Amino acid sequence: MASPDLQNEVFGATSLVVRVADEEQLLEVARSLEGQLTTAVHAESPADEPLAARLLPILERKAGRILFNGWPTGVEVVHSMVHGGPFPATSDGRTTSVGTLAMDRFLRPVSYQDIPDSLLPASLRDSNPEGVLRLVDGTYTRD
Repeated sequence: MASPDLQNEVFGATSLVVRVADEEQLLEVARSLEGQLTTAVHAESPADEPLAARLLPILERKAGRILFNGWPTGVEVVHSMVHGGPFPATSDGRTTSVGTLAMDRFLRPVSYQDIPDSLLPASLRDSNPEGVLRLVDGTYTRD
């Protein structure tokens, strides 16, 4: 018999399907989720982007990796890969990441995968309007 502390834990691919009455209830459900390693947003058209724009800031606080219209895959040691989210996805802040940022244990970066450019924070958009120093294909640039 599993201990009471482990009865609600899941490791591996899991889906949670929740029917909601409207967008506000969807956002309320998202706010109530606990920490996860990954989360995915599946949207059918550009008309879904306004709701996705409201949902992404909530998911940033819930997961270490956010995917858009995709499914999580394995991880590798590259600059763009982070994995590990807030408790209960992990409880050891020294080992929450993979990739090159694994050395910097006190940050909790979020990786955006296949997110439309218009939904990204300004500093992450292709146009880089804030001129943030970024590592792109192994080269530092402000472009």
